[in-house]
Amino acid sequence: MKEIIVIGDRVLIKPDTSEEKTKVGLYLPQTVKEKEEVIGGTIIKTGPGIPLADPSTMGEEPWQITPNKGTQYLPMEAKPGDYALFLRKASVEIKYKHENYLIVPQGAILVLVREDDKVFPKDEPPAPDLDEDITF
Repeated sequence: MKEIIVIGDRVLIKPDTSEEKTKVGLYLPQTVKEKEEVIGGTIIKTGPGIPLADPSTMGEEPWQITPNKGTQYLPMEAKPGDYALFLRKASVEIKYKHENYLIVPQGAILVLVREDDKVFPKDEPPAPDLDEDITF
């Protein structure tokens, strides 16, 4: 059976085809909808993240490479099941098993919407309430 494997810091998104309001209740302004600069969708799969260089392989003699212990990655913020608003022009459209999907780099994602129970593990306290006035 074939499977899609997402590489690097990219995500596989099932685009939202609704008109004005997204499934999670976000409204996109008409000017954005007309230009289709920003669209939304549900994240189906994510890549492992951004690969990091192994500092132990960078010595005084770079031509001598030590055996690799396995690639390490900077983890992704996006998770499967999240709803993402992202820049349309950065996405690549594919069709897989008669379904349309978009491949989007994590850098093109503007905002993620996640269910409350997925935001913080049970043993971590929630972030402070930021509804107060904040000045910079």
